[in-house]
Amino acid sequence: MKHALVTGGAGFIGSHLVDRFLAEGWRVTVVDNFDPFYDPAIKEKNIEPHLQHPNYVLVRADIRDLATLKSRLSGGYDVIVHLAAKAGVRYSLKDPVTYQEVNVRGTQNLLELARKWGAKQFIFASSSSVYGVNPNLPWREDDNVLMPISPYAATKVAGELLGHVYSHLYGIRFIALRLFTVYGPRQRPDLAIHKFARLMIKDEPIPVYGDGTSLRDYTYISDIVDGILAAINYNKNMYEVINLGSSRPVPLWELIQALEKVLGLRAKIERLPAQPGDVPQTYADINKARELLGFNPKVKLPDGIRYFILSFSKNDITTQ
Repeated sequence: MKHALVTGGAGFIGSHLVDRFLAEGWRVTVVDNFDPFYDPAIKEKNIEPHLQHPNYVLVRADIRDLATLKSRLSGGYDVIVHLAAKAGVRYSLKDPVTYQEVNVRGTQNLLELARKWGAKQFIFASSSSVYGVNPNLPWREDDNVLMPISPYAATKVAGELLGHVYSHLYGIRFIALRLFTVYGPRQRPDLAIHKFARLMIKDEPIPVYGDGTSLRDYTYISDIVDGILAAINYNKNMYEVINLGSSRPVPLWELIQALEKVLGLRAKIERLPAQPGDVPQTYADINKARELLGFNPKVKLPDGIRYFILSFSKNDITTQ
């Protein structure tokens, strides 16, 4: 039976990945500190179906605490999937030091453990934010013009570079997956689709920063999980950076219209100034993911929003 270590495994992406691992017969050890960045009760709810599974182990620990990680984790993992991070571009402007400590030192700690254990496969959740204001669209992994404009983005660049060092020195296959605006059931409540839907249901205005023309490459959660699982099975080059996106940028106004259609509601708009750290557009070139991973995103935005809204109502989280 294969054994995966998943950091951040109680969060949005992590809990969906754990669902798939358990369904496919893996053993899973999850590390999560239930950070209060958003209500920890949401993460507790995410893991409810996992806690009684015989192949699931939860370790409540902070990835900054190397001593605790060493004492609580046994090694021998077939893959380490490192999703844990301090998230949020705008929030990183307020507390850049903590973002550095969690996202860079925490990643260093996981790589040190991987080195100690002789781990062979390390999957790192990077971000489209590393491209920043790079004008060369769509964004390609072989374009070295990274122009991050937030502390969060800078920590993800640092994580990729740390991975290159450990791959080169210690023979760890390190795959950095640059994720593009992931959405779906269990999405963090501060992210646009979740936040907008909640406010629209309450008949409250939704905040639109700038002129509403910003573009995002929205990627549905099941497609992201497919990409992560494919990366786990990748066995060629020792170091890779790969975009996982839909390769279809959507203007903010189109997203709002799609939510209006699914909800049967009219959005009230609150116009606000553009925010520092926000990039005007994201657009993934996914040819490399197609070639190396067989990645083929299937869920279109209107369908993904519908799936999200169905789960939103079912889980009765409209009061958040």
